[in-house]
Amino acid sequence: MAALSSVVGSSTVPQIRASWSLKEKDTYYSKRRLNSILSLPPRSSISSPLARLHLNHLSTRTRYPHEVGHGRSVFHRKKENTWKHYTSMLGEPVTEAPFSGQNACFCCNLNRRAARPTLKRSIPWAFRDKSTFHISKRDLGSTSVRLDHVLRATVGPDEPHAASTAWPDGVLEKQDLDISYPEIEQIDLDGFLSSELPSHPKLYRGQLKNGLRYLILPNKVPPNRFEAHMEVHVGSIDEEEDEQGIAHMIEHVAFLGSKKREKLLGTGARSNAYTDFHHTVFHIHSPTSTKDSDGDLLPSVLDALNEIAFHPKFLASRVEKERRAILSELQMMNTIEYRVDCQLLQHLHSENKLSKRFPIGLEEQIKKWDADKIRKFHERWYFPANATLYIVGDINNISKTVNQIETVFGQTGLENEAVSAPSPSAFGAMASFLVPKLSAGLAGSLSNEKSSNSLDQTKIVKKERHAVRPPVKHNWSLPGSSLDVKLPQIFQHELLQNFSINFFCKIPVNKVRTYGDLRNVLMKRIFLSALHFRINTRYKSSNPPFTSIELDHSDSGREGCTVTTLTVTAEPKNWQSAIKVAVQEVRRLKEFGVTKGELTRYMDALLKDSEHLAAMIDNVSSVDNLDFIMESDALSHTVMDQRQGHESLVAVAGTVMLEEVNSVGAKVLEYIADFGKATSPLPAAIVACVPKKVHVDGLGETEFKISPNEITDAMKAGLEEPIEAEPELEVPKELITSSQLQELRLQCRPSFIPLSPETNVTKVHDKETGITQCRLSNGIPINYKISSTEAQGGVMRLIVGGGRAAESSESKGAVVVGVRTLSEGGRVGNFSREQVELFCVNHLINCSLESTEEFICMEFRFTLRDNGMRAAFQLLHMVLEHSVWLDDAFDRARQLYLSYYRSIPKSLERSTAHKLMLAMLGGDERFVEPTPKSLQTLTLQSVKDAVMNQFVGNNMEVSIVGDFSEEEIESCILDYLGTVTATSNSEGACEFSPILFPPSPSDLQFQQVFLKDTDERACAYIAGPAPNRWGFTVDGKDLLKSISDISTADVAQPKSEELHMEGKDVGNDLQKKLRGHPLFFGITMGLLAEVINSRLFTSVRDSLGLTYDVSFELNLFDRLNLGWYVISVTSTPGKVHKAVEACKNVLRGLHSNKITQRELDRAKRTLLMRHEAEIKSNAYWLGLVAHLQASSVPRKDISCIKDLTSLYEAAEIEDVYLAYDQLKVDENSLYSCIGVAGAQAGEEITGEDGSDEGFPGVIPVGRGLSTMTRPTT
Repeated sequence: MAALSSVVGSSTVPQIRASWSLKEKDTYYSKRRLNSILSLPPRSSISSPLARLHLNHLSTRTRYPHEVGHGRSVFHRKKENTWKHYTSMLGEPVTEAPFSGQNACFCCNLNRRAARPTLKRSIPWAFRDKSTFHISKRDLGSTSVRLDHVLRATVGPDEPHAASTAWPDGVLEKQDLDISYPEIEQIDLDGFLSSELPSHPKLYRGQLKNGLRYLILPNKVPPNRFEAHMEVHVGSIDEEEDEQGIAHMIEHVAFLGSKKREKLLGTGARSNAYTDFHHTVFHIHSPTSTKDSDGDLLPSVLDALNEIAFHPKFLASRVEKERRAILSELQMMNTIEYRVDCQLLQHLHSENKLSKRFPIGLEEQIKKWDADKIRKFHERWYFPANATLYIVGDINNISKTVNQIETVFGQTGLENEAVSAPSPSAFGAMASFLVPKLSAGLAGSLSNEKSSNSLDQTKIVKKERHAVRPPVKHNWSLPGSSLDVKLPQIFQHELLQNFSINFFCKIPVNKVRTYGDLRNVLMKRIFLSALHFRINTRYKSSNPPFTSIELDHSDSGREGCTVTTLTVTAEPKNWQSAIKVAVQEVRRLKEFGVTKGELTRYMDALLKDSEHLAAMIDNVSSVDNLDFIMESDALSHTVMDQRQGHESLVAVAGTVMLEEVNSVGAKVLEYIADFGKATSPLPAAIVACVPKKVHVDGLGETEFKISPNEITDAMKAGLEEPIEAEPELEVPKELITSSQLQELRLQCRPSFIPLSPETNVTKVHDKETGITQCRLSNGIPINYKISSTEAQGGVMRLIVGGGRAAESSESKGAVVVGVRTLSEGGRVGNFSREQVELFCVNHLINCSLESTEEFICMEFRFTLRDNGMRAAFQLLHMVLEHSVWLDDAFDRARQLYLSYYRSIPKSLERSTAHKLMLAMLGGDERFVEPTPKSLQTLTLQSVKDAVMNQFVGNNMEVSIVGDFSEEEIESCILDYLGTVTATSNSEGACEFSPILFPPSPSDLQFQQVFLKDTDERACAYIAGPAPNRWGFTVDGKDLLKSISDISTADVAQPKSEELHMEGKDVGNDLQKKLRGHPLFFGITMGLLAEVINSRLFTSVRDSLGLTYDVSFELNLFDRLNLGWYVISVTSTPGKVHKAVEACKNVLRGLHSNKITQRELDRAKRTLLMRHEAEIKSNAYWLGLVAHLQASSVPRKDISCIKDLTSLYEAAEIEDVYLAYDQLKVDENSLYSCIGVAGAQAGEEITGEDGSDEGFPGVIPVGRGLSTMTRPTT
């Protein structure tokens, strides 16, 4: 279970998501918006009930065009999802802990960047799998809106009362669902709303005499680890005309040139860096100490950060090395999505430098700078008074930590001449978040704030260099503005497939410091949540003219403003109708407002989620807390902990009135709803991104024409359309009534039966892991684990064996389209899609349904409050027993895959990987997207049969992990799973045609793809066969048998001359255990992947300078007897062939350049530390227990979980070589495909069906990709 989260290393927040959905490609809005009030998922992505409402709180830091860095270990896991399908330990999809990673309270969320809508993949390496090439989670999926912190209209008997520090007598008493709060009327409401929010009680702030600010937060998750981030307040906005990209260059040179940072590599520490408009951040994640030494590692980490930030060596050799890397990075980033984002930023911020200073910089300038030029920029901006140090982690002694900070940084900068600190006015409009001032703190006066030295602060700041910081001035979208209306801007490009348009409104950031500020945010959330739900349910049952409509309202610390964005995407032929519908729905909500039922519903949901987050206060990871605090500092919001946030939220919830919600919300929508009126705010920009040509049936490729006036006319048409008020909707309290349940129990008589014919035991409980295994009388096996680490939260996964591998030659694509059809429909029994969605909203259920090559998987996150677990079980029962298959849902699903397939030729990465995959698997369509020809042969009945034939009792397995009692979980299991109709595996239901690698050698082993583009780029994929996780190969061999027969005496070597015989015996015993263990290949392949990735980076990226990003990935199946490895590399057209050869040399060079003990130890530490960091996550355990009772994965047993740590520790170098020798890396087995894009590309890519017809596809839209560099390593 080691590199569990090697897939996505951070968590997201609770979100209410469509009750079932495919996961979709990260769109800009689903990840960038810090304060994303509402991110309406694309129609194709919101599959079903439930769109996630979101009060913003995010977790993982993703990179955008405004953020660049050095990207190896991080970026290769986040780039276009061509090769990644993250699945659980044993191959099925895994989600992150349902409510894990919550950084803070509702208000705190205001500034979080919206993370991917899906849960983090917590996957142990030994069990990890990334099947590929179907429409992946990030390509088509479920971006829905998250209710990161949901509100509730009542405080029930079990909820804490709303005691606010500003309101000593308490705020609310127990209430019923009626939104009336008579108590509030009896107190001074104005006085309460103007009072300040409480500050985080454990957050300690200080400042050294040289001006360096520091923040310390003790945090126990993960244990014995800490985060140290040095934020220097300089970014691309500070660059002069001839310095564009130099801030990013310094980040690279300083970070990778640090010898002290390199010394930390053997300790288990991880480090990285990134640059954006206003900040450069260097961060180190480290253990508090190592096994080899009891010494505290914090001083060494601080010493490394001090060298990186303030004492770098600008060696000419390092400058040249990073110059090559950055030029490669620049080409790698320059996707069509990146270019779209740059266009949006350029028009949104046309009046200031944000439109002209993307951190990645300009190629012609990057090529010219010498070390002296770079050093001068560093001297100008890198000094302690212009930096903030954040330390969050398992720290027990604050005083000791402060002393360590003073010891390391205290004298830095004081050797230089000191002059007066600049006044705040010198910073211009952005001062409040560029360099947060302690006196103006996040909550006014900070009880834990302290200066480390009482010296006069005016005499200790290094130099008055902040004064030259260029201010950023915005043209605000405020009523009565004298600015002229901007015509819509149009960006047209041959690589675009969809029509998309963004309507921007830009206002100053409203700092959230008082209860009144928090109340305003809450009212906006409720208002916009209603809009999201309406759009995605009102039009879902028909075939709407839009692909997606998203409304986002969020604060951006990087841009220094709050931006409201209405984004509409559609097929080009429908663009006018799509704009009309979007404007019409915005008008309807603005004019009539939310209903009383909507207010009650969303308030209740927000409060429930907020309460859950408060209960999770001790389970928030250090990096999530740190990211949240950093963003809060940038926005000058008050930082509260989760408990304070919930109490504050409950307090303000009692003051919210329907009329005020509608009044506050209407102001957000005025720039659209009142477009053209003299009193309305002017849009900051309207930008349409459109294809140059579109596919028209019967005509082929046709030029796409559009004008600014036509866009304006479409908006006006929506403004003139008649509208009516929204009717109230009846929401079911339960999907199965008590009387219906009683009848089901009488009919089915559910019970637990013996796990095997040989024993009478009906339940097996393992005390060490806490896992219980049982089996229902209808044949469904159950695994559950009681865990209190995520208070009152739970996760559940249904795994159905078969997946796409079960598709026949006559029904290619049937499973994947069938799952999508079920997801698109969203109905169960007699309940409409809208009712099911709202049922999930009310119970805080998040559910997704997806198919992989091996399985169909349905996942639930739920809270145990207010019968949330029973509600989740009811929904699962209804899906299994009463799912509804609809013709229009089937049409949408098929059209979605058709669009996606036709968009492949417009993407360099997808088309290159697609061609390689077809070659390596002999054209087997089960591992790629279904072709138009295959899609046309499908019918509703054929896809229904393909899916439902797999849903039989002994082919299913349900696993549950959560904070429940044995009585509670077994009651739900018997009531709702035990009453599922008993069915046995029908003949051939889950059998599948064999999967074969073509005979070697093949004339398709080396291929190229050419893509016509205005800009040059190149990428390549190298792949070859591997065994599956359990040692089975495609040709029927069982490698585990042959491995276990090898005597350790033949290969074992002493670790050192001093090793005692007793130690040797113990080592040999452990090695024998590993070699005979079912997880031998899962363990050793994980270690091998770490070693190869490290060598690829060192050789291909760092030494040869042939790439910015290279990675090695293993795709190990569980049910299928095969696997494969993939090396992904990006480069330039001139270097890509050399990069491919260099990658092959690394891959094949492990025998000539032997793996060292140091490399193996580092790989072990990496994987085991990830395991330790995730072991408290419910989702991680869900991945561990998967397949324990799956007949198709016979080697998985409880020892695979219990022995995981000891197996990693037992692995020796020769074990890794035994795994390596099973990878086919010879010239006759290896496949490669190089993709080159540019104006001089040799030939255009055509579809696999022989046509070169374009078809509008799904393109992520937003302005995120251009404002931040990628992580540095």
